[in-house]
Amino acid sequence: MTNALVFILKTALSLYSLAFLLRFYLQVTRATASNPLNNFVQSLTNFFVLPARKFIPGFHGYDLSGLVLCWISEVLLVGLVLSVSTIDLEMITSNIFIGVMCLALINVLKMLIYIVLVSTFALAILSWINPFSPVMSLLHGMTAPFMNVFRKRIPPIGGIDLSALFVLVACQVLLMWPIESMYRLVALLMRG
Repeated sequence: MTNALVFILKTALSLYSLAFLLRFYLQVTRATASNPLNNFVQSLTNFFVLPARKFIPGFHGYDLSGLVLCWISEVLLVGLVLSVSTIDLEMITSNIFIGVMCLALINVLKMLIYIVLVSTFALAILSWINPFSPVMSLLHGMTAPFMNVFRKRIPPIGGIDLSALFVLVACQVLLMWPIESMYRLVALLMRG
């Protein structure tokens, strides 16, 4: 029974964390506002984001409440996983508390990289299969900030834009090197 409850809590926290981050990401990238994904994410998260706006100020026109709620849900998720698995509640120290908060931040960064990775991959596949799909405008909006970095420096080769390939490689490198290094550093901090 306990395992089932933990599974349900982990799933709900993970999905809400992703929804909060998607809400913030779609706003930052200025992806088309009238798409089904944006409408779904807004409907799913309004219950939490609208009251949180009273306490969490915006910054330069960006609604930071979704980002902060994403981090809070990741803190709860990491705390839940640690409390169920290895950490004795009486052994919690300031290092573990700071470590949980850092792990949650790293998880948010990792999730952001995965959002870019999946949307870039979907854009690349759809551009070959169905370039006139209604989803293409959303995917272009979600990936344009990263693709344009490479488009400015690497011209199309034989009429083929390779910027998606470079974004995918960059995302994989970020996941393999700095993200894993941060995980190891936080693990050392938590061991004390």
